[in-house]
Amino acid sequence: QVQLVQSGGGLVQAGGSLRLSCAAAGSTFSILGMDWYRQAPGKQRELVATISRGGNTNYADSVQGRFTMSRDNPKNTVYLQMNSLKPEDTAVYVCNADVLDESTHLIGNYWGQGTQVTVSA
Repeated sequence: QVQLVQSGGGLVQAGGSLRLSCAAAGSTFSILGMDWYRQAPGKQRELVATISRGGNTNYADSVQGRFTMSRDNPKNTVYLQMNSLKPEDTAVYVCNADVLDESTHLIGNYWGQGTQVTVSA
């Protein structure tokens, strides 16, 4: 059924920028609230940012002022703009969202496949 498809990520030098995206594949699906998590090797998962259906956002202290979430509801896509990247931002970034199936009016929770972000010093 529904899939969350991530894109973006890659290798960037400290101070650089990347934009991640997370999209719900399918014309009958609508993303409600979405969270971005990250997990570095040997570390526990960290919640870094959230966005509501209406576009209200919250950020972890570690990324406040550097990361920005936004959404394009007609495209069923949410973005994470990452600026002023630091080596400590290196991690696998994964999106998680509640998704509404408009054909059944059922809500499910789904995870993206994850994408690697590596920031070199």
